[in-house]
Amino acid sequence: MERIEAQDLGESPLHPDPLEIPALAYGAMAKSKPYPASVAHQTALGFPGELVENWQEKAVAKLGELVRNNRALRFYLDGCVRCGACTDKCHYFLGTGDPNNMPVARQNLMRRVYRRYFTFSGRIAPSLVGAEDLTREVLDEWYTYFHQCSQCRRCSVYCPFGIDTAEISMAAREIMDTIGMGQKYCNEIIGKVFKIGNNLGLPPKALKATLAGLEEEIEEDTGVPVRLPLDEAGADILLVTPSADFFASPHMEGLIGYAKVLHESGVSWTFSSHASEAANFGMFIGSRENMQKVAQRIADAARDLKVKRIVFGECGHAWRVGYNFLDTLAGPFDFLDRRYPVPQHICEFTYDLIQQGTLRLDKSKNDHIRLTFHDSCNVARASRMGDMPGGQFEIPRAILRACCNHYYDMDPDTIREATLCCGGGGGLLTDELMDLRTKGASPRMKALREVADEHGVTHMAAICAICKAQFSKVLPKFGFDMEAIVSVHQMVSNAIVLTGSKQDEEANEADEEAGSVPAVAAQAETAEPAQAANAQEEA
Repeated sequence: MERIEAQDLGESPLHPDPLEIPALAYGAMAKSKPYPASVAHQTALGFPGELVENWQEKAVAKLGELVRNNRALRFYLDGCVRCGACTDKCHYFLGTGDPNNMPVARQNLMRRVYRRYFTFSGRIAPSLVGAEDLTREVLDEWYTYFHQCSQCRRCSVYCPFGIDTAEISMAAREIMDTIGMGQKYCNEIIGKVFKIGNNLGLPPKALKATLAGLEEEIEEDTGVPVRLPLDEAGADILLVTPSADFFASPHMEGLIGYAKVLHESGVSWTFSSHASEAANFGMFIGSRENMQKVAQRIADAARDLKVKRIVFGECGHAWRVGYNFLDTLAGPFDFLDRRYPVPQHICEFTYDLIQQGTLRLDKSKNDHIRLTFHDSCNVARASRMGDMPGGQFEIPRAILRACCNHYYDMDPDTIREATLCCGGGGGLLTDELMDLRTKGASPRMKALREVADEHGVTHMAAICAICKAQFSKVLPKFGFDMEAIVSVHQMVSNAIVLTGSKQDEEANEADEEAGSVPAVAAQAETAEPAQAANAQEEA
């Protein structure tokens, strides 16, 4: 990819601060809202098809049920002291300037209603404690601004009490669904999973044909017959991946990387047509019942296919649901091999092989790429990887450093647990919210521009399907090529040297001529998480 220089865009040599607090723009995003769910979308998920007549009564009752059953939610609504620590931590506020996108202001949309109906002071003197009735105007404001939260949880990192705006947003969406005021994008997708098995609505025949086509592509490129098996009972591993991996770039390139790694490892594995989706949009709408139904498909497929392990592909919120909730939602998984995590992330799987020296990686195959890494929110702040603290940060970076010679991190205030959201997560990756998504992505794009100009970075890797889809859309709006976003396992796919492949023969000939040992011996050392790696690269 040819990099676009800052001077070509007429930018100042001084980079804009990704975290600069914007001027307030009251009501700037008041008209931004997603399309409402149709009757069919609602009823497929067990919700009313349209706004019920006694909606206020039912909404208040649902809120009461949630705060009774969820002590954390009650604390989040009671505990805020309005210290202001979170006000500038939301990427949507940084990108839009709308005060209602400050995390505390978004929380207050529900907090005021909670105080009115569930606190003594709010019932007797609402005006004195900032309590208000749940009117239709307030409900419409909920629909607008709770669909301007990507549930990234960045604000909770900086809150001294750990108040989680994502949980409040999920609760608000669940209440709205319960009274017949759901969002089209999420609810339609969940319905497709129930009916067909994946978010894209890709039927088994089409899935099988897609996998066959990828097998042909891999063999043509490498000379090795790498299989992408479907519904093969008795396999060791069930691979559950976001359905975007079957459909478009850079997702499919990552899928090819998974297949090559699994092939080289020698384990048997399979996809399932019943559970051909790792994503779980039930989390985005706060519905435990729908989360459970989606998760159960994975458990059923694992039992039916008699696998020993479950491995998840590159999907941020899918990993959060898998890591935190899968056993609770669809367990117990006592029929699996407990020597391995349930589930395991594909990055953990690949990293372990690199550590063991099993994979041969030729870093020079990625020399045309100068790379950085975007920490996806649900991986960074809601889960972990491996058996080390911060493994969710170190393992993907270790894989990338094992696959390429030119890696640079972005501004430390914009990565790891402080990572900036892509701007399209949380069920907001829909075209009618493109303006919001672009503005929400602007802080990350500023950080990317800085590392691009300072270190010549050309590409950014991610391990989240939503992040990859979002960046493919918004990168051109900020002067980058849409193909500047890549999958982590796309980089692995480029670098891996499969045993018996054309690349293997070329590498062996080169090693013989140079009188050197195969590169596989150096891989374990290369992949060690090194905090000082950037300093070494810059030197």
